[in-house]
Amino acid sequence: MEWITTTTLLRDLRDYRNDTAWNRFVQRFRGPILQFARNLGIPPDDAEEVAQETLVSFADAFRARRYDRQRGRLRNWLFGIAYNHVRRHRERLARRSIEGDRIDDLEEEALPDPHAATDLWHRTWERFLLEECIDRARREFSSETFRAFELVVVAGRTPAEAAHVMGVHVKTIYNGKHRVLMRIRELQTELEEVHPDLV
Repeated sequence: MEWITTTTLLRDLRDYRNDTAWNRFVQRFRGPILQFARNLGIPPDDAEEVAQETLVSFADAFRARRYDRQRGRLRNWLFGIAYNHVRRHRERLARRSIEGDRIDDLEEEALPDPHAATDLWHRTWERFLLEECIDRARREFSSETFRAFELVVVAGRTPAEAAHVMGVHVKTIYNGKHRVLMRIRELQTELEEVHPDLV
């Protein structure tokens, strides 16, 4: 998969006719929004609708230059749009439930306040971001270097245990882990950063 920074992705998204940009945009942001909606009690099929509505609203607002970089990171702005669509969708589901004269689980489960929902959003966002960066790093490093990172950081082995498993010196494990972690941090910055010229 081609590595596209958020700056590049959003710059290309400004062109309404650029289907490739829209597809990349959806690929980058759909997952976190979908999971966020599901975590807030939206059924799977409805969560797909919420994600689509959120992405369209986000793209339209971005193209209209309504994103104010001074008011926070892009992820925070996207959260506000997603949260509002989840809230409206839950209200529609509740109305359908009342009109159908049945009790819906969604009515009994209150929507978390924006502060609690923000925490949930950030955890969801960071997990997807990390997974994308790890996948990219896997393709940039040798299998041995990445294996050292996986054993220590992902699997929770000690460097000594990882060295024994791989049959290498423990220093190789430390070096591999360090190099991959540093690269993942760089990749996370690339994905989060939005160039000032875009906003």
